[in-house]
Amino acid sequence: MIATATTAPDDTPAAAQFPDFRFPYFPPFDDMMNVRHLHDYGLQPALRLFLGHPDTTIVMGEVPLAWDFPPGPVTVPIPGLLVAFNVRTDQILDQMGYAIDQQGKAPDFVLEVASDNAPLGDATGNRLDYADFGVTEYWLFDPDWGQRCEQGLMGWTLVSGAYEPIPVREYAADQRYGYSAALGLYVCWEHGRLRWYDAATGYLRTHDEEQSGRLSAETENQRLRDEIARLRAANGP
Repeated sequence: MIATATTAPDDTPAAAQFPDFRFPYFPPFDDMMNVRHLHDYGLQPALRLFLGHPDTTIVMGEVPLAWDFPPGPVTVPIPGLLVAFNVRTDQILDQMGYAIDQQGKAPDFVLEVASDNAPLGDATGNRLDYADFGVTEYWLFDPDWGQRCEQGLMGWTLVSGAYEPIPVREYAADQRYGYSAALGLYVCWEHGRLRWYDAATGYLRTHDEEQSGRLSAETENQRLRDEIARLRAANGP
């Protein structure tokens, strides 16, 4: 999504380590697509845990992206999800944005959830911007397959300065996937939901799956404790 800067609120804290460099304030998105399809399911923290190295790997949503700081244009792309390896994450957080010249590299992965507010057919318009920035991979997710763009899941990889499409295949009804070499994961469209899949370990767990697994383990542990107590009572001290 492309956003326009506004005046920051008066109570916005000053940057801790980089006071001379700070991105302007951008109002939050108003279509709730990122909240519904990235944050509610816990896809962002699941990816952060999978990739590890929090000091040098940034996994974050709605991060303003520009060549330098302060950004030249007043409108900058703000992807729904940005991933970058071998960067100074503390600087990105303190500056409230990703300045490519200061990090010395472009992000490795960007994903956008197609906006309800975008005109039909404009959903892939940001692709040229990200190619110009040098973003290694750009992905687009549309929960309603074909309503906002050509496909519900589309990916591109940068080759010699231009994007080439990443194959997206169907492996079951309403289930498609494409492989992200940048993440080392499959990006999946499943019944209108976005998922990450690791060939070695399976799906990265959502919040609900983590909770369900934890509750199942606690139930089993309690069952074993009850069984041990029953056996001790039956066999005496």
